[in-house]
Amino acid sequence: MGQAVRLALTTAFLILTLAAPAFAIEPQEQLADPALEARARTISQELRCLVCQNESIDDSNADLARDLRRIVRERLTAGDTNGQVLDYVTARYGDYVLLRPPLRAGTLALWFGPVVLLFAAIALLILRRRRRPAEAAPLSPEESRRLARLMDEESAP
Repeated sequence: MGQAVRLALTTAFLILTLAAPAFAIEPQEQLADPALEARARTISQELRCLVCQNESIDDSNADLARDLRRIVRERLTAGDTNGQVLDYVTARYGDYVLLRPPLRAGTLALWFGPVVLLFAAIALLILRRRRRPAEAAPLSPEESRRLARLMDEESAP
């Protein structure tokens, strides 16, 4: 019984450890002003790590994410508004750096590309299925007898 409890506790610990969010912000990165730090965290959660793809720079340990977090904090310390910081980063890295890019001609692929690919894959599967040759009709009793006779003639010495 003690071993089962120990196993359950270990499993629960591992699940909770793995389920916890990855806070990549290092203590030396944090700003002394709690209000500025809160703004930096808000902005960092809106920016995509360009290395990790669908992870915010707030959650990523990649060097580029660390650099972007530093830029965000520098811009905030310089007096920029949240919008100005986002505009600055977007001007340097493009709309792809935003986890929710604006709907523009240049970002249509980001918004609708996955849906278009899904529909294209479904259409391809439907077309391939339609092009398959129809299954042959079963042999009639006369055709079965004739086939059996031909096979007997082939196997006879």
